[in-house]
Amino acid sequence: MQAAEAAFVHRLTFAIYAVSFGAACGPEEDARDVESGPARKDEAMTLHSDVAELLAGAGILDVDVDDAVADEHVRSSAYRRVVLVTASSRSRDRDRAIVAMILRDPNEMTSKTAVVTLVDRIAMKVTGPAEFRQWSAELLPEIDQLKTEGYREFIRRRIHDWLFYLSIEDGHVPTPAELAKVTDWMQRVLAEESTPPAVLALLAESGSRRKIRNIAKNRAGSRKLRTQ
Repeated sequence: MQAAEAAFVHRLTFAIYAVSFGAACGPEEDARDVESGPARKDEAMTLHSDVAELLAGAGILDVDVDDAVADEHVRSSAYRRVVLVTASSRSRDRDRAIVAMILRDPNEMTSKTAVVTLVDRIAMKVTGPAEFRQWSAELLPEIDQLKTEGYREFIRRRIHDWLFYLSIEDGHVPTPAELAKVTDWMQRVLAEESTPPAVLALLAESGSRRKIRNIAKNRAGSRKLRTQ
């Protein structure tokens, strides 16, 4: 490996692991750091390759790959732009590959946020719950690669929330038991945006928070006044 390339790999590795392997590490941590060095270099190079491919595939030319790799904030902004371009495409053929690359990012908070944004955008584009269920099912194997259980569960719950929302848009009237299985966030979305009187009545009666119940009750009352 040439000197310039070796220095570049070193910078990438340091940027990713500086927080976890700082000056506070003792001799044992230093020994483990040396032993796992090649694996970290491979991970750093994978991140650089993934970021470069994601930016190129989305046609984003004004983001420096090295800057994005070194700075998680730059990378997070870049991922969001990639996701918006991806969601706007008519083709869903590359969505799983794009999600897989994003989820390989060592910073799982950054990658989780990007994938949730993609899930939200696609949910607003699909023709109905069946299409969204099929699309999201293809992503689940990639989502399961996340090491943090809380992040895996968050994305799965967001998918479930949107399936619930889309089923209502498709004419389904949920039961109180079904409503109880969706998040407060989705109940709030429905209370503020849903129009079927039966759904608003359900939220007014069985919403998980007083704020949700009040919003649904007020909107249901306003609709009754407009129809009189």
